[in-house]
Amino acid sequence: MRNGIADLSLRPLAKALGTSDRMLLYYFGTKERMVAEALDIYERRPLLRTRELLEAVGPPASPADLRRFMEEVWRQFSDPGVRAAFPLYFEIMSASVLHPDRYGPVMRGIVAEWTGLFTSVFRDLGMSRDRACTQATLLADASLGLLIAPLADGHWERAGRAFDALLDSLEPGWQTTA
Repeated sequence: MRNGIADLSLRPLAKALGTSDRMLLYYFGTKERMVAEALDIYERRPLLRTRELLEAVGPPASPADLRRFMEEVWRQFSDPGVRAAFPLYFEIMSASVLHPDRYGPVMRGIVAEWTGLFTSVFRDLGMSRDRACTQATLLADASLGLLIAPLADGHWERAGRAFDALLDSLEPGWQTTA
């Protein structure tokens, strides 16, 4: 997280880890695979926290419950430890577009896991699979954008208000009869 991926060199990293660059290459094959595996493990922390929250409170039984759940997820992303990783994820996201063979699987996996989690939540509200997937994609992708934009302008409070407005817009459509 300190150096990003563009300036990541295996030799200093290996030294900091108490090993050699050859051992890192032996275990991971490439620098990109090592970064992908490290991020895969790290990314699961916020996802794991969200899954644990969902297990603790149970699946939302109404659109209002889902909104409260999403507000808590957003609050967790406000944690400085979680937010500190956003620049690295933005760099990985950019690299996944430019070099899909190297980092594409990482970003596709992150997006798929979040969308899958939200799809299951919408399914628990009684939505059809297609509708749940569409709502989950909209919520996950819009939320990702709202987390990335403040990296450029520093307007985290404005992003939080925009997230509230997003929920205001989406919540009426979460009724199973809609």
